[in-house]
Amino acid sequence: MTILRNITAAAFGVLLIGPAMAAGPADAPPGALSCSGCHPNSSAVDTPATRLIGRDPAAIVTAMQAFRSGQTPSTVMDRIAKGFTDDEVKAIAAWYGAQKN
Repeated sequence: MTILRNITAAAFGVLLIGPAMAAGPADAPPGALSCSGCHPNSSAVDTPATRLIGRDPAAIVTAMQAFRSGQTPSTVMDRIAKGFTDDEVKAIAAWYGAQKN
């Protein structure tokens, strides 16, 4: 009976966690998850790279365009920005903008 209870509790936990996970990384457009190598997911992390989660998608697109054109100086973002098409940048920006804390 204890084993059955543990299995039932584990299955219930997966059901509760499953929907929350489905709206996260699994739905990320190509390239979006690589941003977290520098840009923090948590507001508690202190880093010079700005947090992207919940940010206005238009601001992300504008920043990427500025990096791509060289208008905004950077160490690596100019090269990273050149690796994405406009549509990819828009998709990534929309996904990060839709993410919540």
